Amino acid sequence: MASDKTILYLGAGHVESADFASRLAEAVGLDLEFVERSEEVRARLNRSFPGCVLLDGVGPLTESVDLVKSLKSDPFTSIVPVVVLVSHAEAASSVDLFLAGVDEVLGAQLPERERMLRFEQVLRRADRDVSVHPTTRLPGTNHIARDMQDRLARGERFAVCYADLDHFKEFNDRYGYACGDTVIRILSRILHDVVRGLSPGGFVGHIGGDDFVFNVPVEYLEVTCDLIIQLFDELIPYQYSEDDRKAGYFLGKDRRGNMHRIPLMTLSVGVVTNQFQEFEHTGQISELAAEMKGYAKSLPGSKYVVDRRHQSPQLPTASALDEASLVGPERTGRLPEITP
Repeated sequence: MASDKTILYLGAGHVESADFASRLAEAVGLDLEFVERSEEVRARLNRSFPGCVLLDGVGPLTESVDLVKSLKSDPFTSIVPVVVLVSHAEAASSVDLFLAGVDEVLGAQLPERERMLRFEQVLRRADRDVSVHPTTRLPGTNHIARDMQDRLARGERFAVCYADLDHFKEFNDRYGYACGDTVIRILSRILHDVVRGLSPGGFVGHIGGDDFVFNVPVEYLEVTCDLIIQLFDELIPYQYSEDDRKAGYFLGKDRRGNMHRIPLMTLSVGVVTNQFQEFEHTGQISELAAEMKGYAKSLPGSKYVVDRRHQSPQLPTASALDEASLVGPERTGRLPEITP
């Protein structure tokens, strides 16, 4: 079955095109899988997502145009990039392919190096477009993991901050998904603008829903988180009605139908750094960041908590399981020190 590591190639038996397709696949590190009929391409895309569909359009373009139209008119298959190889003669008449929605046309009149680069750009755009979150236009999970991996490879000392809204579901239930999307966009702008303004080299990504990740150099962690929490606590109350805002809560039902007070939304951020410990891969960081985020959500108010379980033993620490040992203002997060 085709996967995102596969180029699905519909060839017309032209040796030159097939050879070039093989060189393309090798250049980008993907497997080349041959298919013989347009119906087979549609069938494959209905049950899998290859990295790209490559069509041999040498000769009459009618079949290629029809197939491109079919794939791009279906929301399920339209996200897969489609590239068509054409000869010198068809290059000037490939406008129909673009009207049908093709992602790129590689004409034989172009130098091979340029055709290779155009193809690589198609794959990069597809990866970016699929990964970007539609509500916030922030990079998604693929880019988040890539940013962490790049920082590890460069030997940087950095902090991974996993941010999550508290009481967001109840807000959504009371005010509706449109207002919920507004809150998500506000948080995304706060994160984007603060990280960009205060943390050179910082990164912000959107996992989905009300889950965000921002990665910053360790030296900018405190000032960045402090301002994010300050702005959040100042702006979010205005997303509530005046009565709810003045009261500081609204009445809502739990899953059993019991009425109880729902506080205004707060922001919880779990932070992991490699300042005092080493990580071999991003999965270790993600797992620990999720743990810290869960711990942060168990505390009241907006706050960030930092895992320092592997820091120098002479530095003051507090156990994640011992809330009585926590000191410092919760909203700034200078309390998240954890020991094994």
